[in-house]
Parts: sequence; structure tokens; C-alpha cells
Amino acid sequence: MNYYKCLNNQIFSQNNYSIIPIRMEDRFDIMKWRNEQMFHLRQTKILTKNDQDNYFKNTIKPLFEQEFPDQILFSYMYNEKCIGYGGLVHINWLNNNAEISFIMDTNLEKLEFEKHWTNYLNLLYKVAFDELKLHKIYTYAFDLRPHIYEVFEKNGLIKEAVLKEHYLFNNKYIDIVIHSKYIQ
Repeated sequence: MNYYKCLNNQIFSQNNYSIIPIRMEDRFDIMKWRNEQMFHLRQTKILTKNDQDNYFKNTIKPLFEQEFPDQILFSYMYNEKCIGYGGLVHINWLNNNAEISFIMDTNLEKLEFEKHWTNYLNLLYKVAFDELKLHKIYTYAFDLRPHIYEVFEKNGLIKEAVLKEHYLFNNKYIDIVIHSKYIQ
């Protein structure tokens, strides 16, 4: 198992769900899900196995050795099976904030969207607030899946901002919606 130097605990669990440092063996499942769900990601091209191998070797692997990595990524597990991935990205260590990142198996997205987002957020809150002592975490969502906002709000995130016509998607400008959770 990989270990992040910046974390005392590496595994965060609740019931049969856990997040663990992102595993190399999950890279092709992650690639598949990212390619299937490109419409709501910042990804601009279909990923290949070579792209994914290079990303894990050159971007992911060095994160484990850094005291203050700019992202901390996890495999989201149900029992021993990876069913999603995500973490804290664009970490600003000076201001103690980070963006929430998460995608799940595309089949689960259709069937159990709220359940898995809720499980994942509860696990990520342990990392962000209990372990790293961040002050704020936030989402940066293309306004393409309005059903996600209710899930965010049910899980303690508050709508903080809308960046109007901020992102060009299919030749049309769309909004970015930001939800945040702070620790007082």
C-alpha cells in the first residue's frame, strides 16, 4: 500500500466503505470511468492506457513523498473492491483549503449516486478536517448535473458562489457552481 507522508492515518473507514491511498492497480478502472464521464470533468481528451501509466508514474507516485502535495488522491472502496476515486486537489497549504474531487463507477452513478457521494464526503471530511486540519473544502462543479447540489447541501456543504458563463461546453458557456464546508 502507498503512504502519504502528510497523513498519520492512511485508511479512513465507515461501515463497509473506505478510502485508501490511490492504488496503481485501480488506474485502468479509473481511466474507464473518467473517459465515460468526461462531460463533467476538466478532462479534454480520451485517456489511453499509456496516458494513465504515465500519469501514475510521473504525477501520482511523487505525491507520496511530498510533505505538502498539491493533491491527495484515494481509491474509494467497498469492502476490497475499488468503486471510485477522488480526494483533495488544488490544495492550498498556506490558506488551508482544497477542492473536493470524486468520481464513482459509472454504473453506480446511475443507481446509487446520493449514497456514494454521501459515504465519500463523510470519509473525506475525516481526512480534510480531522487529519489535515484544513479550514475549508469546496466543490467546483460544471452546472450540468443539478441533482448533485441537493446531495452537497444534505451533507453540510453550502452554496457559496456561481461563476456565470465561466466554462465553454459544447459551444455554449455554462456556469460553475461552488459549494463549501468550513470548520469554524
